[in-house]
Amino acid sequence: MPHSLWAVYIHLVLSTKNREPTFRDPRRRREVHAYLGGVSRQLECPPLLVGGAEDHVHILARFGRTITQATWVKELKRVPNEWMQRQGREFSRFHWQEGDSDFSVSHSNLDRVQAYIARQEEHHRKRDFQEELRALRRRHQIPYNEMYLWD
Repeated sequence: MPHSLWAVYIHLVLSTKNREPTFRDPRRRREVHAYLGGVSRQLECPPLLVGGAEDHVHILARFGRTITQATWVKELKRVPNEWMQRQGREFSRFHWQEGDSDFSVSHSNLDRVQAYIARQEEHHRKRDFQEELRALRRRHQIPYNEMYLWD
């Protein structure tokens, strides 16, 4: 086959360390989301949508062919972390939670996942991040041990 074709979509969820409400300010939250989207784009994983709440971020991206998932996540944490720590006092001690959650998304579910990410503020009036992540892991049938899920 002379050309390789692919369409792999990943829904990545990153939490702030200890679920600190670092992104409480909506303007700052949008800046962080835009920066994360730019980093993902530079890694050849163009984002379809970046959103989230005060203590976590969701990234839905079309995954690139030339990067591993581990490298993508590592760089999405490392590069913005350095940038955020230079943005002012509220980010001076910022860190991401050690782990992350990645979910595959079929093309037929992209609209549904984008709508879910877009409604994060509304969604988190009813349930916190920990409840959300447990539900996502159950929906995707990812076993987990509660003892190791949070840091």
